[in-house]
Amino acid sequence: MTAPTLTLEELRAQIEAGTIDTVIVAFTDMQGRLQGKRLHAHYFLEHALADGTEGCNYLLAVDVDMNTVAGYAISSWERGYGDFLFELDLTTLRRTPGEPTSATIQCDLAWLDDRGPVREAPRSVLRAQVERAARAGWSAYAGTELEFIVFEQTYEQAWDAQYVGLTSANRYNIDYSIVGGSRVEPLLRDIRNQMWSAGMVVESAKGECNPGQHEIGFLYDEVLRTCDNHVVYKTGAKQIAAQHGRSLTFMAKYDEHEGNSCHIHLSLRGADGAMVFADDVRDGGHSRLFDHFLAGLLATAREFTCFYAPNINSYKRFADGSFAPTAVAWGRDNRTCALRVVGHGPSLRVENRLPGGDVNPYLATAAMLAGGLYGIENELELEPAFEGNAYTSDAPKVPTTLDEARRLLLESDVARAAFGDDVVEHYAHAAEVEIAAFGAAVTDWERKRGFERL
Repeated sequence: MTAPTLTLEELRAQIEAGTIDTVIVAFTDMQGRLQGKRLHAHYFLEHALADGTEGCNYLLAVDVDMNTVAGYAISSWERGYGDFLFELDLTTLRRTPGEPTSATIQCDLAWLDDRGPVREAPRSVLRAQVERAARAGWSAYAGTELEFIVFEQTYEQAWDAQYVGLTSANRYNIDYSIVGGSRVEPLLRDIRNQMWSAGMVVESAKGECNPGQHEIGFLYDEVLRTCDNHVVYKTGAKQIAAQHGRSLTFMAKYDEHEGNSCHIHLSLRGADGAMVFADDVRDGGHSRLFDHFLAGLLATAREFTCFYAPNINSYKRFADGSFAPTAVAWGRDNRTCALRVVGHGPSLRVENRLPGGDVNPYLATAAMLAGGLYGIENELELEPAFEGNAYTSDAPKVPTTLDEARRLLLESDVARAAFGDDVVEHYAHAAEVEIAAFGAAVTDWERKRGFERL
């Protein structure tokens, strides 16, 4: 059985019946968040369905706190902070998790003057790589494994406590523990079932290592659909947690224990659905195409880390022996490597272990596609699989700071060729904004060390 869908005809009928009274139209911003409007359902049918709606173009030129930031080419005080168009993608129409009387439609962004795409928008960045793969005769499929930590406090209580001293929903390591999962099962069950109702095929839920840490897995899908599902799930899970009087975080590294990962599994197929990664005749069962693709991921991993780890906090995750990678290496079912090859035959795929729970899925999967296609186009040779503990190897290292990753992105000819100078400069500037904000902040660590003793 496939997950429930919502057609436009069904939406009309439910609006007329009064069971749906709100339609959310939203796009994904640089930080991976849904931004948009809640429209009255009848207004949506009578106006927005045909004409779309508009929003201020500062939405792709702000920091996490929604402060306007200088230095972006597409939006500024000098340009007047005009609007761009939300173009409805009706293939994304779904019931809204956590809001039973609303539906959600995800949007692409376009400029008002020529209706051209806003190239810097995350969905546009991924679309460009999907179209690049399609021109070569391939379609891309992906699955994202997103971890989070559940707390007993509400979001408001967590804010008031400055996110310090929170009580995790589990007190100890519950990795794969059925008993541990049962402690949070009412919340996890609600999330699973509401995501199913929103059109996502739910696989499972399991406990993870950090106290209160869990993962809910979903079946892979076409890469754009997977990313659309990812951001709706992330938003909906927070909303449902709030309704249960709890909070949860996807931040990459909440404390000194294991961080929240977002492993991304990706594969290519032929346009007709045929296998292109597997070749049972060759040693290891890999096709030459797969080897070139994987070699491209390795070659671009450091240059593209800014897309895999976009925040200051992202780099706290990269610690030896933490199940988050520190070495740019690939291995067969080896969790110490940044790239882990799993599956065989039709299920053969690469798992990218670099991204954390804070990742923007569109940018990360676009980077994976761009790196893999670079490897194919240049027929890069794949180095032998790493065996053993990559943490103690002499393999190239994952960048250790956002500043290093930003510099590597700016210097990357491959990134500029794949994404365009405008996209590279836009996201490098986003990193610069975060670096500057962190540099100006006074942290709890500094106060504890210096208030009295220095």
